[in-house]
Amino acid sequence: MTRNQARDIQKSARRIVVKVGSSTLTREGKLRPRKFSDLARSISTLIDNGRQVVLVSSGAIAVGSHRLGWADPGHSIRQKQAAAAVGQIGLVELYQRRFANCGRHVAQVLLTRPGLDDRERFLNARHTLTELLRLGVVPIVNENDTVATEEIRFGDNDNLSATIVNLIGAELLIILTDVDGLHAECPRPGQPKAPLIDLVEKITPKIERAAQGSDSDFGRGGMITKLQAARSAARSGAATVLCNGRYADVLERVASGEAVGTLFLPGERLASRKHWLAFTTRTRGELVIDEGASRAIEKRGRSLLPAGIINVRGSFGIGDSVTCLDSAGRELARGLVSYAAAEVTRIMGRPTGEIQRVLGYSNGDEVIHRDDLVLLDD
Repeated sequence: MTRNQARDIQKSARRIVVKVGSSTLTREGKLRPRKFSDLARSISTLIDNGRQVVLVSSGAIAVGSHRLGWADPGHSIRQKQAAAAVGQIGLVELYQRRFANCGRHVAQVLLTRPGLDDRERFLNARHTLTELLRLGVVPIVNENDTVATEEIRFGDNDNLSATIVNLIGAELLIILTDVDGLHAECPRPGQPKAPLIDLVEKITPKIERAAQGSDSDFGRGGMITKLQAARSAARSGAATVLCNGRYADVLERVASGEAVGTLFLPGERLASRKHWLAFTTRTRGELVIDEGASRAIEKRGRSLLPAGIINVRGSFGIGDSVTCLDSAGRELARGLVSYAAAEVTRIMGRPTGEIQRVLGYSNGDEVIHRDDLVLLDD
């Protein structure tokens, strides 16, 4: 595939997720109202041209801090949560006014990763977003920072945007940040910038080493989480463009196929349910499996049987997601278990014919059925 052919993916994408970070919406802690106008105008243009767009927007804490008169985003989790509660209203209000000037309605959608662990709620979120898109409404998605303390500590709107890609079946993820893209080496103050990487076919250890850098005070992501998002989007069959959001027309340029920023090519598409298992739902425990079970899962596409389990870690119930590790501690797969942790502990290492006798009941021969198992071969 030539570079021009790769960039054609941008032109053909009909459903797009745009993620904008606090570093784009603010400068030295101060809001950039013009950027909100630019985003509304650009997204409206894309919609007028037949695209469907979901906007994943950071900025609630930055907006709240500004409205509270703070010079920083707060020093404690409580302060950050308070700023988020104040700022989320202001953030959507800003977008609502800007999109109204373009004749568009917006909708607020607040999500957390734990809230998407449940498959039914995951599907409900999908139905809501796709209906909003059908109606021509622009969904404004954000982490629910008021309750999601873990997200406040580590920041995850980059990965949330990739989850939205899977939710709505998008073909393109555009991550707007304060850099031009991924450089071959970490840009350092006072030093010439390394060349910009135009195209990434696969995220390798070399690419990961290039993804180093400092975060802004109000931003919570960093380049590593953007690579994680690109990898997750690729497994949904979507491309990702990482580019500088400070240019007013950058979205139109990306959508037209221009070589802007760094393009991460799509990979082999996982089924949506298996993508949810691999990238969205949280694991509740770990199963350490022997060499025979590892080969059966990786090479022959088999289910996980109790005979291949050598250790059980964590507390999980029936239907929870767990991680499968080999004896060296390498993560092989994730899946939904048919038995709770206490029951798996009792039947591990035993043949399937003993399940009924040991437990007094049977949910089937498999601890994890192949249909509920996804390999983490990336």
